Amino acid sequence: MGLDLVELWEHMSIIVKVITVLMIGMSVYMFYIIAERLLTFRAASDQSIRYVQALGEYLRQHKVTEALNTARSMPKSPVAKVMESGLTALIQGREALKTEGPDDIGDFDLVDSVNRALERVKERETSNLRRGLSFLGTVATATPFIGLLGTVVGILGTFQLLKGGSVTINEIGPKISEALVSTALGLAVAIIAAMSFNFFTSRVEQYVIDMNDVSSEFIDYVLREGRS
Repeated sequence: MGLDLVELWEHMSIIVKVITVLMIGMSVYMFYIIAERLLTFRAASDQSIRYVQALGEYLRQHKVTEALNTARSMPKSPVAKVMESGLTALIQGREALKTEGPDDIGDFDLVDSVNRALERVKERETSNLRRGLSFLGTVATATPFIGLLGTVVGILGTFQLLKGGSVTINEIGPKISEALVSTALGLAVAIIAAMSFNFFTSRVEQYVIDMNDVSSEFIDYVLREGRS
């Protein structure tokens, strides 16, 4: 015997209907975030791999301007955005050292300037990568309890029927189903949200490692250039 969802919906109390609609709405937005993050991370991964490969060759040949132009052509890559900031700071700093006098520059430190530029963009890109993940975490935490609330309301409805005297399974069946469906829906949404949250969080952590690695290597490059 299949589950008649239309009949089940008709027998739901107003409170359980509101709870069900709330969880469905949360799940729709959850799937939107999952799809958007998957597409964003895929583009970021593809462009980051290509940029890191090109960056190493550019720096070996001291083609800083070419490295900057390539970074600007890959706006989906957090690594490229970080390097765009660092390369811009390096080029502008070198120009300042060449064209301005000691009194104008003061205590200007090229390495420190580049490092601060890298750090600013790393923080911003990390925040962008985490966009939407807090909602997934909230869904993973909240929906089991929201579903449980629907279950409690459904069970209370069953008790109300039983208090009325002799009832048949056809009368209490929808109330029991209402209670179980609320729990099942809450758990299903929570499981998907939790798995997605953990997956995307691990990807963000990997991007942070990549940005830190590239930034560190670039600072080493700036230091070597300063000594040469």
